[in-house]
Amino acid sequence: QLQLVESGGGLVQLGGSLRLSCAASGFALDNYTIGWFRQAPGKEREGVSCISYSGGHTSYADSVKGRFTISRDNAKSTVYLQMNSLKPGDTAVYYCAAGRYFPVFRLCGSGDMDYWGKGALVTVSS
Repeated sequence: QLQLVESGGGLVQLGGSLRLSCAASGFALDNYTIGWFRQAPGKEREGVSCISYSGGHTSYADSVKGRFTISRDNAKSTVYLQMNSLKPGDTAVYYCAAGRYFPVFRLCGSGDMDYWGKGALVTVSS
């Protein structure tokens, strides 16, 4: 059974840091582009960051550039999202997703993804 499981969410204060992990089971993660998405209450889901299957290409939403870093360890079938300088506006449920395609000229979107995790809640307090 193909599964993606997010972990590392929680409550953090303004300016703090968290590292999210996305662990895969049931399939080889190194064949897939992985994206992080988030959905805040009352808002649509949006793309945050993506990484190609080899890790050689990454992309970020403008709102997180310079604060978030995506990385992957294919040997551990895990992708990470290091989030620094967190703001209340980063509060959301964060999802990881896997897809076959890495868009070169745009951030990956929900339509590029085939498999989804159930999400991890990140709350940033002021």
